[in-house]
Amino acid sequence: MSLRFELETDPSPALRTEVTRLWTDVSNAGGAVGFVPPVTVAEVAPVAERQFAGLGPDRLLVGYEPGGRVAAVLFFEDLRFGLMDHWRMLKRVMVHPDFQGRGYGAELLAEAERVARGWGLSGLRLTLRGGHGLERFYGRGGWVEVGRVPGAIRVAPGDERDDVTMWLDLRAPAV
Repeated sequence: MSLRFELETDPSPALRTEVTRLWTDVSNAGGAVGFVPPVTVAEVAPVAERQFAGLGPDRLLVGYEPGGRVAAVLFFEDLRFGLMDHWRMLKRVMVHPDFQGRGYGAELLAEAERVARGWGLSGLRLTLRGGHGLERFYGRGGWVEVGRVPGAIRVAPGDERDDVTMWLDLRAPAV
């Protein structure tokens, strides 16, 4: 099965709520998306609302599973700086824990690449929290590590993780 994707700039209140719940569930399952479990919807909601506030120049990519439920999301963030207008930052790349292991993460990234190429972008960038093996996951999709700040993310006292920057060069033809 594969996801159906929609690109959003003005999500409905219902979709905002569903994305916020997904974000909370991903966080509580240990996903590295800005929180450390346990976290509540009430804690995630203000951060989600700030992310939604950027929509317009930014875009929300939503992946719906065949039953119609939101299964995966990410945000294309516009840097709002003319000299960097040829690429976008991916933020909050998430697949709901109920759908892990189905290849939806790879589908989400492939769709993001397809959309970005359609916009004529030269590249995509994202950052990730080290210690989860995510570098390998993104590497399988052609992403390369281009930077690392050791210990920049403090998950808990004595538990500091690297802040890793990954890049997908879109100037070469898609494989």
